[in-house]
Amino acid sequence: MRKPRIWDILAWIVLAGIFIWLILKVTGVINTPILLQYSPAFGAVYLAGWAMNKLSQASDDIRGLKRGFRHLDKQTDKIEIEIKNITKSLALGD
Repeated sequence: MRKPRIWDILAWIVLAGIFIWLILKVTGVINTPILLQYSPAFGAVYLAGWAMNKLSQASDDIRGLKRGFRHLDKQTDKIEIEIKNITKSLALGD
């Protein structure tokens, strides 16, 4: 399993903060000024950016896997040709 990055941890902290703030806001424990009232929206924008970054990283990883599979396919093609050549030379030698 991959070790979490600092941005992953920060995103979970932001998400937890939004959740706690929302619970306190709904129960009436806190009454916030209008500027702070929109802070969850800013947090959500941050989380959306984080998610887009994660999707971009996953896309890069998939591209890397595709390149690796293409390389592997080329290598197996070479091995297949060599096996055919060996088979032909053994058949001629009999």
